[in-house]
Amino acid sequence: MAMHRESWAFVFGLLGNIISFGVFLAPLPTFYQIFKKKSTEGHQSLPYVVALFSAMLWIYYAFVKREAVLLLITINTFGIVVESIYLTIFLIYAPRKPRLTAIKLLLLVNVFGFGAMLLATLYLSKGAKRLAIIRWIRLVFNISVFAADLFKIIRRVIKTRSVEYMPFTLSMFLTINAVMRFFYSLLLRDYYAALPNTLGFLFGIIQMVIYLMYGNATPVALDEPVKAKEANGHIVGAVKMGTIEPNHGGAGLGGVGKV
Repeated sequence: MAMHRESWAFVFGLLGNIISFGVFLAPLPTFYQIFKKKSTEGHQSLPYVVALFSAMLWIYYAFVKREAVLLLITINTFGIVVESIYLTIFLIYAPRKPRLTAIKLLLLVNVFGFGAMLLATLYLSKGAKRLAIIRWIRLVFNISVFAADLFKIIRRVIKTRSVEYMPFTLSMFLTINAVMRFFYSLLLRDYYAALPNTLGFLFGIIQMVIYLMYGNATPVALDEPVKAKEANGHIVGAVKMGTIEPNHGGAGLGGVGKV
């Protein structure tokens, strides 16, 4: 029975990783345009900084957990490489102010933030307690970032009556990814990962409903210009990956690499 459960967990985890792989590559057209035009054209670095942090967090979790983490390590290692490439391209072609902002975010989140978390869990906890702390950090991070990004996007869609920044296909795949990660985590009895993927599924459904409501609506021009183009779902995807806790890498809440 245990082997049967583990076999199904591997199947769902593998499907989740395949979807997460696609989500990680979703921003490729954006960065191709950045490379082609030699300009970031208002795009923000935050989604990629967060996605990189999420993948790093899941790799660390995998090394601490040690059991049934092959899928988690492979997808999030890929995520770290891809996000690093995205950020490198961004830093090369971004204007001075966005470049400095990206550097500050990288230092704050990926260097000092991750470093502080790493040192604190290594020296202030051990064994099962360390793993529990990492799980809670992962859970809070995934839910807070995913929810904040989702509501920000939904608010803009409602104000502009335009789904330009909420692609239906990406939302659909992130929702499917959350389902794969949920069953993967449930079969492995990792309930800390199953919870955010449950929320990831619900939030994904909300996104698709909003898309159907405003997909054919006449866009409304706002007084203020759109200051930044964010790869909607990329954060979500990253987060979800992270929830792939077989979130990433989320994406999720647990979605993309996220096991």
